[in-house]
Amino acid sequence: MTESLEDTIPRLEALAADLGLRHHPVDFEIVPPTFMMEVAVYGLPVRMPHWSFGVRWIHQMIQHRMGHSKIFEVVFPGNPNRAYLVNTNSVEENTLVVAHVLGHADFSHNNMTFARSQEQVGYHIVEQAAAHAHRIQEVIDSVGTRRVEEVLDVALALEPHIDTDQPLERPPYGRRSRDRQASERDDDPFRARYGHLPGEEPTGTGARERPQPPRIPPYPERDLLWFIAQYAPEMEDWERDIFLAVRKESYYFQPVFNCQIMNEGWASYWHSRLLREADFLPQQTYVDCMKTHSDVVRPYAGDRQVALQVNPYHLGYQIWEKLVEAEGMEAARQLMEQEDDFAFVRNHLSAEMAEELGLFVYSARQNGEIRVTESNLHELHEAILRPKFHFGAPRVYADELKSDGTLILRHDHQGDGAGLEVERARQVLDYLDRIWRRPVKLYTTDERGREICLKPGLED
Repeated sequence: MTESLEDTIPRLEALAADLGLRHHPVDFEIVPPTFMMEVAVYGLPVRMPHWSFGVRWIHQMIQHRMGHSKIFEVVFPGNPNRAYLVNTNSVEENTLVVAHVLGHADFSHNNMTFARSQEQVGYHIVEQAAAHAHRIQEVIDSVGTRRVEEVLDVALALEPHIDTDQPLERPPYGRRSRDRQASERDDDPFRARYGHLPGEEPTGTGARERPQPPRIPPYPERDLLWFIAQYAPEMEDWERDIFLAVRKESYYFQPVFNCQIMNEGWASYWHSRLLREADFLPQQTYVDCMKTHSDVVRPYAGDRQVALQVNPYHLGYQIWEKLVEAEGMEAARQLMEQEDDFAFVRNHLSAEMAEELGLFVYSARQNGEIRVTESNLHELHEAILRPKFHFGAPRVYADELKSDGTLILRHDHQGDGAGLEVERARQVLDYLDRIWRRPVKLYTTDERGREICLKPGLED
């Protein structure tokens, strides 16, 4: 780390504190571009090995060489936060990055979605992911690469299928209510005495009916990683460990995904303001920093005049700028703490702002033709947010576990408003078949609204 940057970091941190930013300490580290590329591919500095990350590496490398991807920084929320800066950035670029990271640290510390995730997952995800990777490598050494990759194929294919409305640590169905009832009886002397009173025998000529086993799951279960880890008939302990490790990491990524526009916009607002008020920076440094700021928050890349994807830095920054100007910082901070992207976009992206930013809804034809469609504000909101629902994956839930071990899955096509890619779904079913080791069926609807049943390898 250069001497000038080492001097600048504590001064920016002090300025941020004076302006009301509150966060856990941030550990800054300068790393080479290859490290940043690996983080972009794996999502974490060290993560479980799998061939799919190699595919992502190739895609990221192509994007980088074509000039479509430049990674300035990566920050992992926690206590402490861990921030990585690229050693090929200029001092001015990394100065802006430091200010940007401080905005991220403030957001992740105070936003309720992030706070709930960190309370459950813990504040040391980098170390936890490294421990998962180490454990999986030990399993590879024991049972072989092929068997472990088959399990990771399933777990990573189901990575979006969690339910963060449920706690990370969940007991099996029924155990929580039974434990609570037993605790209530133990704590209440009257209940304890009443429970031991002799009761009347059931009337009637027949013997007492055998109670029916409870339905599993008792309600549509969206957390497929948890359900399979708990109820797969022949799952080995090491396979279950892998599923739960992937689930835990998915819980960590969920707020990052669901708050991207807010988070990047908040960090961009604060790096702009911190640099503007940092009177200790040389004038030329400030000018060079703001040139980088313009590149970060521009609506489209390079010399293009239109973009078919929303830049979350640009959209989030514009909304926060207008919110702070109209309602003040205190109100903006309350929104930051309480909302996620779904509420943020729906509540604060107005028709006037959408027109000012040149946002539109479009359709793409099979021949590659792009056509702007007539749309209202609601349709624009949903076009921006649709890829965020459920990590962009279709909503599939476990509906029934039959007595012979058959697993019934159903696609909630009405809930997610999207069709199921049959070939992709069948591939995931093929993966799942290796782990469940009993029949698996997935019910969905075709383009005509008729119910169809997909099975591993074929379609009914």
